[in-house]
Amino acid sequence: MPIVINIDVMLARRKMSSGELAEKVGITPANLSILKCGKAKAIRISTMEAICRALDCQPGDILEYRRDEAADG
Repeated sequence: MPIVINIDVMLARRKMSSGELAEKVGITPANLSILKCGKAKAIRISTMEAICRALDCQPGDILEYRRDEAADG
């Protein structure tokens, strides 16, 4: 998938656990895990806002587009 979720990177930079982030954002650890591993089909803007507030970052710090060279073939 060309959209990469970098929540783990931001968690490491902020020295925060996934459980702590889930609690601050108000989502279950299971749903945070789905986001982190890129299995989510969508994310609510309000959830992204809460994640950015908790991690003191911008949406672009979390979401990254990587061109899929194989699909461009």
